[in-house]
Amino acid sequence: MDLARVLRDLNLTEGSERNNGASACSVNRVLSEIHRRFVAEDSAKRSLLKSAAELLSSGEVCWLFPESSSDLRAAYVELVSSFTEYAALPVCDTDSGTLPSSSYEHIPAKAEAVGAALLALTEQLRGAVRSSDSAVSGSARSLIRTLGPSLCVFSFTHLQDLPWTNEASRKCALELLNSTATATSSGSVLELLCGKDEGDQRGMLGPVLDTLQPELTKENWKRNEAVKHVFSWVLVQVGRPWLADYLEKVFPPSLLISDDYRTENKVLGVHCLHHIVLNVPAADLRQFNRAQVLYHALFNHLYTSEAPLIQVVLPCLIDLMAVLEKPLVHPGLPRKPSRFDDVLRLILTHMEMEHKLVLRRIYTSNLLLFIEKMGIGIARHLKRLERVIVGYLEVSDGPEEKARLIILEVLEKTIQTAWPRMECRMDVLAKSLLRFLVDISSESLAPELRDQLLTRASRCLLLLDHCSHGRLRVLLKEVDKSCVSESVLKCLESLTAPQDM
Repeated sequence: MDLARVLRDLNLTEGSERNNGASACSVNRVLSEIHRRFVAEDSAKRSLLKSAAELLSSGEVCWLFPESSSDLRAAYVELVSSFTEYAALPVCDTDSGTLPSSSYEHIPAKAEAVGAALLALTEQLRGAVRSSDSAVSGSARSLIRTLGPSLCVFSFTHLQDLPWTNEASRKCALELLNSTATATSSGSVLELLCGKDEGDQRGMLGPVLDTLQPELTKENWKRNEAVKHVFSWVLVQVGRPWLADYLEKVFPPSLLISDDYRTENKVLGVHCLHHIVLNVPAADLRQFNRAQVLYHALFNHLYTSEAPLIQVVLPCLIDLMAVLEKPLVHPGLPRKPSRFDDVLRLILTHMEMEHKLVLRRIYTSNLLLFIEKMGIGIARHLKRLERVIVGYLEVSDGPEEKARLIILEVLEKTIQTAWPRMECRMDVLAKSLLRFLVDISSESLAPELRDQLLTRASRCLLLLDHCSHGRLRVLLKEVDKSCVSESVLKCLESLTAPQDM
């Protein structure tokens, strides 16, 4: 369908057929008429979107984008806003901030129709930006900067695998995003958001966050289920050094989402906060007491028993405490009690009483990070850590034995780090490890897994022997080897064999 046909269908060529219709009818008038009808006629929206896509595809760039003016920009902004609003999610007034999936069943088809019209526009803008006509090129550049944030937010909303999208709508959103990036002469989404160093080209991140800001307030953020996903998706696309420039725009919404009563929102918020901690300089995080506020918010999350939340909170806390705590001037000296000690003390308390296997695995995997960060400071917690290690070695956690594998690694790292304090704990730990060897040899495990567990336990016994200056090896020689299995016997023989010095 050509442009003249579209204009006739819209009844916009009356009295101007002899003047070729399109040239006699300004683009401002056409856009305003489409917008007026689109807002007024509910039953004709789908056909109007199709007509708009055809109009934008077939129009000459010099007619679509004449010399830039405020009226032209306003006409395009009104049209794009009305289109994107048509595919907007229904408002959610529930405290949970979620609606049943059936509420979104018509959104993918609407988004696909709107996306097709917007894609036609961006494709024309992409060509117009490269036009030899300076008026057309300037008008197109001004328009893409004006419309870019709305086009990006629409694309981000329908880009992810969520209840209001399907494969077709996601594909259309991705095409629109790529076309928008190309129209702004950006080579990637990151460049679209952050801009280019060459030529001082500004990115879309600031305007996009400004567009989202009214919906990211305490009163509004749950009224649109998509906004938190759009915000988090945009946030994680941006790293160093750009994110620091937008800290005041991304930190409050992330903290707000993490403070919700629903676990999935807490997890999403902490995920955003962790990205901020990793990608913003420590000095900026400490400014205005931001890091301290974040520390208290994360510390309070440790009292939950929700495994998905604990899994994201602990790594975030560890990285945050590295920002809050001053590095040692002399690494060999012991560190004074710090926030690391407060957090580890609480974690060890929870670990002693924890019976959920999934939480036991999460806690043990993060103990290694604490030992690496605290160094010899871990010696302040050896009494409680010993009880945890002994308790976790006694309980099997399923076919893969993840918790017990990691707790053996924790014990090995602890012995290597705090070896001067380990000789006095040799008796308790050695007995626990020997019981563990006997238990493992009789359990129905995969041969590879059993060998791995036996090897790690034997390595821990060997390290304990070194800490006790060979005293453990003497005691092991006195063990009655007639009551142990062949696999345990091999371990003991390897431990008591003469060591090459």
